[in-house]
Order: sequence, then structure tokens, then C-alpha cells
Amino acid sequence: MKILLLEDDVMLNRAITQYLQSTNHEVRTARDGTNCLRILDEEAFELLILDINVPDINGFEVLETLHGKNIIIPTIFISALIDIEEISRAFELGCYDYLKKPFHLKELTLRINKISQSQIVPQQNKVLSQCYSFNSNSLTLMYNNTTHTLTKRQLQIIQLLARYKNATVNYDMFREYVWRDDNIDNATIRAEVNRLKKVLKEDFITNIRGLGYMIEYEKEE
Repeated sequence: MKILLLEDDVMLNRAITQYLQSTNHEVRTARDGTNCLRILDEEAFELLILDINVPDINGFEVLETLHGKNIIIPTIFISALIDIEEISRAFELGCYDYLKKPFHLKELTLRINKISQSQIVPQQNKVLSQCYSFNSNSLTLMYNNTTHTLTKRQLQIIQLLARYKNATVNYDMFREYVWRDDNIDNATIRAEVNRLKKVLKEDFITNIRGLGYMIEYEKEE
């Protein structure tokens, strides 16, 4: 599982990271909320482990920011806070578990396994068409199990469309997640999507007239 850990304590950060890696998880780390959100803008994760009291932007605010962008990732909060109001807020924000410090590292693994077995972790490989799939861990577009090389922007477009598969990705979402610029007009977005469609070997990106684009595909059994 690909995990992002937000923990400002250097020793605890290192201990959790090494332990999770020893149990075959891929781990990226951040020690403040600002860097955590930057990493989340650049990569996709299957699980977040967030400390609450960290510099710049706290763990609660990180999760609130993600939800404001309609990005839902299973989350475990880890914290020394024992106030029931704080714990209640964590669950109100949609976390899947809350682990009070100090804790045994094996307990963290048990909580992760519980989430994994509950099937709330997003599927790593999303089938986009008969021959194309997108790996959300490696951010790789595959054509019949062969990597299809794209430009960075084209890959970001695929990543966004795959994340919201079977739902319309509107122009504002493209502006925010791909261009990160409110001044980009719809015509520029359409031109870039059309360039992407020309290099694909299957036409699986549907134009939703006046709204945006969608990948709509269900694998036949």
C-alpha cells in the first residue's frame, strides 16, 4: 500500500516509516502540513497517516483541504490528544481510525490491515478502456501491460480523469488540478485534451459538451 505519513517528530517519523517499509508498504513522509499538501498535489496515495499538531497546517486542516477538493483518501489520525471533542472532530472529518500516542507499531499495522480488508482503499489499477489501465501508485498509463509514455501535463489529465472515472471532470477541476491557474480558458483545456486523445490508441475520453470530460467504461465480465 502506498502511504503518506505526516509526523513532525523526527524519531517517531523515522520509526513508523522503517516499520511500515519492513511490512512491505511504500511510504512518503512529511513533517509539516504545507509539505504534506504539496506531496498530495503531485502523487496519489492509498492511505494517509496524519498527526494533528504539526507545523504550518495541522492534520485536521490537511484533511479538510482534501475534502474541499473532493479528494477522499482513507485516513488514520495519530495524536497525543485525548480530548473527546478533538477525537469527535477527527471522525466528523471522515477519518477511518484514531490512534492515541504512544502506541505499539504493530497496533498501527492492525489498523491498516483492517482498512485494507474493508475494501475502502481505492483500487490501485483502474481499467480505462479495453486495452488501457492507469496505475495510481506509479502514475503510469498502461496499454496492454506496456507503458504508454505521455507528457507531464497529459499524464496529469489522465490521472484526474481516472480519479473521477464515470463522473464528469469539469473545466474548473482541470484548472485547479492540472494548470493550477484560474486564468486558463476552456479553449486551452480543450486543445490540450484533444492533443492527448490524438496520441492514444483508443478513444476513451468523452467530451461532455459545455461541461468538461469523462472516462466512462465498465469492464465486461
